[in-house]
Amino acid sequence: MKTLKIHLIRHGATDANFQGRYIGCKTDLPLAPEGFNELRLLKEDMEYPQIDALYSSPMLRCRQTGALLYPEKEIITVDNLTEYDFGDFEDKTAAELEGDKAFIDWASGKRTDTPNGEDNSDFIKRLCLGLNQIVLDMIEKGTDSAGVIMHGGAIMMLLAACAVPRRRSVEWACDNGRGYSILITPSLYHKSGIVEVYDII
Repeated sequence: MKTLKIHLIRHGATDANFQGRYIGCKTDLPLAPEGFNELRLLKEDMEYPQIDALYSSPMLRCRQTGALLYPEKEIITVDNLTEYDFGDFEDKTAAELEGDKAFIDWASGKRTDTPNGEDNSDFIKRLCLGLNQIVLDMIEKGTDSAGVIMHGGAIMMLLAACAVPRRRSVEWACDNGRGYSILITPSLYHKSGIVEVYDII
C-alpha cells in the first residue's frame, strides 16, 4: 500500500484564545475577526500543502478554518476530533481557577480528568479513533493526501501518543493556522499505530 500524507492544522484564533480561556467541546465559538485576518495573511505568506481531501473537527472554528484555507474542498467532519471536554473548567482562565484544588491537580498532572469532563486517556483514545477513521477512508477512496483541521491540544495529545520522533505533548504545541505533516505507512500503522512527523506547517 502507498504511503499517505496527512497535514494536521490547528484552527484559527477565537476570542477565547486571546483571553486564555479553556474552551472545549461544550462551547462552539466562531473564529475571531483577528483569527480570520491572521489566517488570510498566513495563506498569502506561505504555501499550505496541496491536498486531495479535507477532514475537520465538527466544531465551527475548525470548519471556518478549513473553508478559508481550502475553499474548493468539501469538508468531511470527524466527530472523534472534537475538542477536549474541560468540564467544570470550561470558559474559565487559569487565573480564575488558581484556587481550585481539582484544577491545580489537573494542571500539575496529578489528576488526569476534569471534574464533570473528560479523562486524558479517553481523549487520546478518541483522537486515535478519529485518525484511524481518516486513514481507512483515505485507503478506501484511494486518497494520497489530506488536510485535517483540528484543535491545538488535540494535535499535541495525538502526536505525543503515536508519532515519531517521540516527544512530550507540550513539545508538539503549534500556533493557530500552523501544524505538522505526517507520513503514514499503512503496514506499519496498522501493526503499531505509529506515524512519522516529517515537516512543520
